[in-house]
Amino acid sequence: MSSRAVGQAGEDLAARHLEGLGWKILARNWKGSAGELDIVAFDGPTLAFVEVKLRASRAYGLPEEAVSRTKQGRIARAALEFMSRQRLSGRAARFDVAAVESGAVRLIRAAFEAPGWTR
Repeated sequence: MSSRAVGQAGEDLAARHLEGLGWKILARNWKGSAGELDIVAFDGPTLAFVEVKLRASRAYGLPEEAVSRTKQGRIARAALEFMSRQRLSGRAARFDVAAVESGAVRLIRAAFEAPGWTR
């Protein structure tokens, strides 16, 4: 299985996990000029931008450790673009990480506050 297929399988698993929690998925693999968002969903009234990270082993650390400050900034810029395009500006929003390991999803709500995030 290619790394792209493995990544897609991890994102599918994360999306099913979120739906099982009652979240409403708005977008997957959304691409804008500022970057890509893995999953955008409503957790109740809160808009969640979920970065999915997959690890086959912990040899290179925990999945969530792969979300660098640079990556956080890209996600924040893409989130602002998404909110503007979808007319969701002003909504409560947060940044989550779905860490996928050994077929299990560990959801980290409010995993980071993005640098320069001003809504």
